[in-house]
Amino acid sequence: MKEFLFSQLKVIRNNTLNAVKEVSESQADSIPEGFNNNIRWNLGHVYVVQELFAFAFIPEPMQIPDKFTELFGRDSKPSEWKVQPPTMLELTRLLEDQTNRIQATLENRLAENVAKPYNMPSGLTLKTIGEFLTFGMYHEGMHVQTIKMLKKFSA
Repeated sequence: MKEFLFSQLKVIRNNTLNAVKEVSESQADSIPEGFNNNIRWNLGHVYVVQELFAFAFIPEPMQIPDKFTELFGRDSKPSEWKVQPPTMLELTRLLEDQTNRIQATLENRLAENVAKPYNMPSGLTLKTIGEFLTFGMYHEGMHVQTIKMLKKFSA
């Protein structure tokens, strides 16, 4: 099962990176009517949430650059940014490295219980490292769909 989970994690991350392969810096910042965020925000948010889901609840050291939580955390939005966000190249490099680091750190710990289970607003409770990683993939997939819609309406 662990091989499948990490294979899936890499496929999903590759889908994310492929979705933004040809996105320019200006297209990454476009916020079409009806949207609150842009492509850059979605990428940064995926990175921050996956970092939290993978490492914060066990706890393991996280690699969240300065200001990332402020820029990309829950309820943040580009219209409120007061600091310069990372470039698309910086974001994609962080995302590329993240999945390998997650696997190297957690591949033999998927069944391990976290110190404090996390109760989702939906009623779902995440209790193991594997559950967090699995939900993180669902979360990332939702944001990839949003990125695709943003690309369509920003073109």
